Amino acid sequence: MHRLAFLIGLLLAATVNAEDPAICTFGPGALPVDTLPPGTPHGSAIPINHVVVLMQENRSFDHYFARLHARDVDRPPREASNPSALGGAPIEIFHERNYCAVADLDHGWNGTHREWNGGAMDGFAIENADPADLSGSRTMGFYRKRDLPFYHALYRTFAMSDRHFCSMLGPTFPNRHYLLSGTSAGHIRNDLQIATHTSIFESLDTAGVTWKVYASDLAFAQLYAYVQAHAANVAPIAQFYVDAAAGTLPQVTFIDPIFFGDETNQNDEHPPNNVQVGQAFVYGIVQAMFQSPQWPDSALFITYDEHGGFYDHVPPPPACEPDAIPPNLQPGDVVAAFDRYGIRVPFVVVSPFSRRKYRSHTVSDQTSVLRFIETRFDLPALTKRDANANPLLDLFDFAAPPFMTPPKLPAAKINPDRPGCPG
Repeated sequence: MHRLAFLIGLLLAATVNAEDPAICTFGPGALPVDTLPPGTPHGSAIPINHVVVLMQENRSFDHYFARLHARDVDRPPREASNPSALGGAPIEIFHERNYCAVADLDHGWNGTHREWNGGAMDGFAIENADPADLSGSRTMGFYRKRDLPFYHALYRTFAMSDRHFCSMLGPTFPNRHYLLSGTSAGHIRNDLQIATHTSIFESLDTAGVTWKVYASDLAFAQLYAYVQAHAANVAPIAQFYVDAAAGTLPQVTFIDPIFFGDETNQNDEHPPNNVQVGQAFVYGIVQAMFQSPQWPDSALFITYDEHGGFYDHVPPPPACEPDAIPPNLQPGDVVAAFDRYGIRVPFVVVSPFSRRKYRSHTVSDQTSVLRFIETRFDLPALTKRDANANPLLDLFDFAAPPFMTPPKLPAAKINPDRPGCPG
């Protein structure tokens, strides 16, 4: 059934949903001044001196914001559905009332390609059927404002995107590699291998730009040999709050949540972890930035590494292949290239310069964050993917910043009484 549905999707994509290819004009080494339209600010013309990047885990845009109360946001139709793995009536999207009862879904290379299904976006339920959920319905659940009040307020207030995709149709590690280096260097799985290819950290050091990684337990960046050789640049998350309060954050900061806690102590939002616990963690980071003396010249980017197997209705468009390294396929793997973005994920920019209630509809991905850093500090592109990435400048108002005084947002409360959540 999986293979037949996948082949049908490919046929439909080829005959009905013809697409324009990605525009890949520029290559590695391209400087922002060479790739941006004339007159576009770059370097010190951008009044942001501290960039903070917080990447959470495994949630699609529709899973969190199918009912976001905001104008001009691409939300799924109320009757959006997927074919059931059991046949019969399709499974419509529904309000998920459990905050931590959804087990981990399929978001690997093969599973995600079948969920995407050639652009039909109808393989989610079929791919996620298992003995505990024969129909695969759990992928179709979404949360409301009452479940995630802080997130809904944050995304309604600041500039967000409803066209931000993860970087490839696959799992966590390869997508996080794209954030740090513009490529997965062929990886399509969560391979525990030391990365030796060039990352943003070498570029920052070459340009004399300060950086640090703050980790709740293990920083993903520590998979890079270069970061391992610069251990002083990795600090525990508690130090982030100290540095933010003291105004001593570096020019570029990456923040990682807890990856390896127990079921009562995981704030990364990876299923089946309590989404409200993850929301509270992000709330703490945002409040630390609001209260920091560095707030007036900072930008905090918040996103998710990939969709975690949860449904989204927007087909990811074609993307630039980052380099000449092909996917490291094994026998039986879906044959595809790194020429398409992954499933859509939430994305918001929290900054004094963030446009008020702005909704970007310009395609971006994790390498767009990389390209923003390169644009601000006049750094060369690492790969063809980040060289051609949208640098996210449309989300900012540098001339009249709306949020020099941080707005008041609802607290991120944790309800311990939800079914499926530890007491």
